[in-house]
Amino acid sequence: MTRHLVRTLAGLAAGFALAGTALAAYPDRPVTLVHGFGAGGNADSVARVVAAELEKKLGQPFIVESRTGAGGTIASAQVAKAPADGYTLIMLTGGHTASAAMRESLPYDPVNDFAMISTVTQFPFVIAVSGKSSIQNLKQLVDQAKAKPGSVTFSSVGVGSTQHLTGELLSSAADADMLHIPYRGGGAPVMAVMGGEVDVLVDTATVAGPHIESGGLRALAVTSAKTWPPLPDVPVAASVLPDFEVMSWLGLAAPAGTPADVVQTVNAALREILADPAVVETLARMGSQTAYVQPQEMHDRIDRDIKVWRGVVTEAGIPLQ
Repeated sequence: MTRHLVRTLAGLAAGFALAGTALAAYPDRPVTLVHGFGAGGNADSVARVVAAELEKKLGQPFIVESRTGAGGTIASAQVAKAPADGYTLIMLTGGHTASAAMRESLPYDPVNDFAMISTVTQFPFVIAVSGKSSIQNLKQLVDQAKAKPGSVTFSSVGVGSTQHLTGELLSSAADADMLHIPYRGGGAPVMAVMGGEVDVLVDTATVAGPHIESGGLRALAVTSAKTWPPLPDVPVAASVLPDFEVMSWLGLAAPAGTPADVVQTVNAALREILADPAVVETLARMGSQTAYVQPQEMHDRIDRDIKVWRGVVTEAGIPLQ
């Protein structure tokens, strides 16, 4: 009887231990948050803010990891193939949809190989030149680009990035022929423009803002339909190029097949984080607005944006990569 009781109690203890393991709250170990761009860029800056807040909210380290190259597609390909357990997440950018529109093939499906969690921010781009440039406004830039086709260069964080397609759309809308000079992300495009290697910057206010304030860059326009609050004195591009508007975003995703409860755990944490006035203010200073949504809404936006950018690529006659 005693031996039977001991075996029974041991079996129950083992069962409870297994149940505890199976039901362990996510996350119970560090989470890697990947992005595909260089240090100091918009994706990196926002990822670090979000990672720090998720760490506080969910009680485990969220480690930001940059895997640069190919306009973010290297990072996306690696995360798409990662274990679908919630311990590898990615900060996607609007470039995720631009790459899907620009490339003949990708090593992943940009919609179905990811479990979308929520967009985090939304923002326009800034069109800027060096503070030493003779170009004072967008009309002068357009006039110069038209007068000397191919003589005006613009930077981006990589071929197929949203910055790239926004620059191509600007060139097309201006009926000019601007030359694209891609970089590997981060602060490299800014340095190239301020150093005189490239004429025009197309990038986020997160990246350009501090240099505009210091005088290293001169902002010519923002691509939002209305004046952008972080840059209230900068005119909208549509004042020179009617109906010109580009709004981009950042958002969190996981590999397809990640358990729904894990996705909802991160989504719920983001809902609280992005409603925190301190976080709203921090992201606003970086040139972004918070943009919390449900997973299906992010999925639908990505699907819709890919179709929009494909139309831009076709209309502008941009060769597929």
